[in-house]
Amino acid sequence: MIEICFVCTGNTCRSVMAERIAKKIAKEKGLKEVKFSSAGVKATGENITENARFALKSLGYDGRARKSVKLKKIKPNCLYVAVTNDHKKFVNSKKVISFEDLAGKVIDPYGQDLETYTKAAKLIEKNILLLFEKIGNLRGEL
Repeated sequence: MIEICFVCTGNTCRSVMAERIAKKIAKEKGLKEVKFSSAGVKATGENITENARFALKSLGYDGRARKSVKLKKIKPNCLYVAVTNDHKKFVNSKKVISFEDLAGKVIDPYGQDLETYTKAAKLIEKNILLLFEKIGNLRGEL
């Protein structure tokens, strides 16, 4: 079993979108040995933003509401995928990679319009597809 946790600042936009996108893509690819979660380095229990929900729904992903989760403890057997290199530094684990290491930086859509959220979600999707490819190359198959 592989555990992957996506990390951003507040866990109301990018990391939760990444978690939901990864879950659906993994299911479509038949990857059953992967567990996904997300957290924020400064999460305070806020709801996922409305535009994040709408962007996810418009792209065919789960857009349900949920409260943000604060990253408290680093699990030794979890792979952390940080949205930015700054988040990567915060995680402080040998098992951390950032989207900036994969397909590039994902803009922070917080407080922006739906178009910006959708653009961010598409960049996240691209990063996740590349992440799955890299993991597959390392393990042969998930």
